[in-house]
Amino acid sequence: MKRLLAWGTLVVLAVLLTILAFLPAAWLAPLVERQTGGRLTLGDAQGTLWRGSAFIGGAPGEGGAVTPLLPGRFTWRLSPLVLAGSVSVDLANAQALAQPVHVGGSWSQWQVSAGELLLPAEGLSGLGAPLNTLAPSGVIRLSWNLLDIARQGPAVAVSGRTVLSMTDMGSRMSPIKPLGSYEMAMDWRGQQADLTLRTVRGALVLTGSGALENGRLRFAGQASAADGYEDTLGNLLNLLGQRRMVNGKNIIALEFR
Repeated sequence: MKRLLAWGTLVVLAVLLTILAFLPAAWLAPLVERQTGGRLTLGDAQGTLWRGSAFIGGAPGEGGAVTPLLPGRFTWRLSPLVLAGSVSVDLANAQALAQPVHVGGSWSQWQVSAGELLLPAEGLSGLGAPLNTLAPSGVIRLSWNLLDIARQGPAVAVSGRTVLSMTDMGSRMSPIKPLGSYEMAMDWRGQQADLTLRTVRGALVLTGSGALENGRLRFAGQASAADGYEDTLGNLLNLLGQRRMVNGKNIIALEFR
């Protein structure tokens, strides 16, 4: 009887290990949707939970269609040690990532290796007015140094620095192409981040600073035309907000509270 029970246990363990080994990658899609509140999902997931690939898309539209939000397919390799509480994931995407990214840690705390992600400027239009009217174009990259991420109850705390680089940005509302290049730096301190926006070069000058606290953005900045471009950029500036006179120069206040 004991021998029969032992053999039965081994058979059950073998079946469970086989199921775990071949868990389909498609099972990750509902998990990603839950963790992002339905804003993101995995499209055309192939392979297994441990080694697979998929593209990152927005929430499924009518008919269940998923539209890619980032270029290329992401491939991953997840160590089975995650079952014992040790997380080790390698991500790669030759079209979107400058180099493979490694995520290591535990179930509640992770370290993300330094990297750079290419973001399509056209996706900004989906953020609503006035960006949907401006229809921005250009090259956008998000780079970061080593990031420490920890789960704190329902929230997530981040330590590190990220930089959003927007190069040769343009708009269908302006005859000047490109309008300019910009950088927004974010210094993360737990559930807060200090934001700084600056203009690298260009006819449209954008500056400002603010903070992201518990998911809420506070930002105060201004937009103005560089010398010699006041008339050419007049219509575009009017779309951004109300004009104010500061030190004898027309500027547009950019405020988010």
